Amino acid sequence: MSLVVKNLSKKYGDKTVVENLNFEMQQPGVFALLGTNGAGKTTSIRMILNMLSKNSGEVLWNGKPLDTSTCNVGYLAEERGLYPKYGLMDQLIYFATLRGISRADAKERIKYWANRLEVEEYLFPQPQEKQGKGKKRAKRTNSQPKKADQLSKGNQQKIQMMMALLSDPELLILDEPLSGLDPVNTDLFKEIIREEIAKGKYLIMSSHQMATVEEFCTDIIILNRSKTILQGHLNDIKKSYGRIHLSLKTETDVTSLIEKAGITIVTQKECEYQLKVTGEEQANALLQMLIENHVTVITFDLREPSLHEIFVEKVGDADEN
Repeated sequence: MSLVVKNLSKKYGDKTVVENLNFEMQQPGVFALLGTNGAGKTTSIRMILNMLSKNSGEVLWNGKPLDTSTCNVGYLAEERGLYPKYGLMDQLIYFATLRGISRADAKERIKYWANRLEVEEYLFPQPQEKQGKGKKRAKRTNSQPKKADQLSKGNQQKIQMMMALLSDPELLILDEPLSGLDPVNTDLFKEIIREEIAKGKYLIMSSHQMATVEEFCTDIIILNRSKTILQGHLNDIKKSYGRIHLSLKTETDVTSLIEKAGITIVTQKECEYQLKVTGEEQANALLQMLIENHVTVITFDLREPSLHEIFVEKVGDADEN
């Protein structure tokens, strides 16, 4: 299987919101679609899914135009799409049947994912004890399944993730999947994403959380103002920058030595420094200087830039031009 996006473009009047987007996924993995707010990420996803018309370009799945009626796609939208006043179970079964899943199978899958996502209490509420007065026998009343507007933002996110996964999709598109989640549920979602990767799924992820993207994605595109400003394999991109970021922690203030070495201080907190060097030679010269001055070095870590640092640099450069 493969996904190919060719020359995808979208205009609203004279305004171009996506300009000639191109990328391929020739094997299972995770592709990151990144960008500033309004860069065209969600518009691109909607065009890929044929939810939005395109002015030019094509999207191919196994060499044929992608059709969600024949390609098993799961989609977690950035905008939460639950109907607030309808029961959660009814909505889940309805969306499952749209994907060709029988009601019986849908209920089994819902039961599995409710347990996996820890939302059973909202879909399969247990009878509750109602205490009687005096020596009267206690009565039992059934708690009703919840509606969407009775759930927190994080739990609504879990229900929508369940909708995306119910059909066991070949292609899974996650637009800001960790938005609104606390740290515990963030780890739960990450675990589920890892499981989907291990199953050999094709994933497209859009997120503002660069550390999460770096954790999962192999290939990336960064969009800014509708245009692609950086694209490629993440490891190759990072290697092209070289090891120019230095994390330094000492027991005493060494600002004067850093400045003497001609090194730029990016951030400083007490005796912890994030530095930008020209390369290993300049970093080693600083280390030698610290040793000669009998400075106790706790951390000296020369590394490639993080995706966050690359993103900020590329977007900043693009905005200046």
